[in-house]
Amino acid sequence: MRPLIDPRPLSIHPGRKWLPVIVALTAALIGYFGPWIGHRAAGLNILGVDLAEYVKFLQAYRAGQLPLLRESFYAPLAAASVIAGLLASRRGLPLAVRWIAAAAAISLALAMLPPAWSPAVLMLPEFRLQVIAIVACTGALLLIPFTRVLPDSVVLLLVALLALVASVWPAAAFTHLPSSIAEVYATPVRPGWGFWLSSTGFLLAAFGAVLGIISRRPRR
Repeated sequence: MRPLIDPRPLSIHPGRKWLPVIVALTAALIGYFGPWIGHRAAGLNILGVDLAEYVKFLQAYRAGQLPLLRESFYAPLAAASVIAGLLASRRGLPLAVRWIAAAAAISLALAMLPPAWSPAVLMLPEFRLQVIAIVACTGALLLIPFTRVLPDSVVLLLVALLALVASVWPAAAFTHLPSSIAEVYATPVRPGWGFWLSSTGFLLAAFGAVLGIISRRPRR
């Protein structure tokens, strides 16, 4: 006789496990392309994506007084590109989502190109780390046949680590900038909404990945 209540847990579509990560990652990228330095004059807002180039023109950076690696501001792009590539390998996600993720992985990697770039420019020592990061992120897509066989828990762990780095590393570097930029503007500056949304978004992506790992542990 069939029981009135089925004791088996309700099945959840495997793609839904990734929804919190995707939503948080999208918010983080919106913040990254938003203003990290806010100003009433729109032309004086500094976007997160521009910081790696902007800091090169600060006198304190040129004098070696800012303890930061300018490429740290590309960490969100690199991490998001690799995460998008990992999402493209998840068979639990709809095919359209996986294709969008793969395209996003390439676009995010290419966003690290310097302005007015050329092959000769890319050969300069100051852009070496950027070029390595771009090649590594785009090349990671070739590993999809291998990453697709990894358990979701392993991929979620990688996502959590990448998202955590993308949140903490550039945020720590950013804390050294407001005083130097304030000298240029001759007025106090404050972090813009883009900084807060990007940092929080990546943290939430890491948190969502950890929750995904916990929820996949077998229950006794």
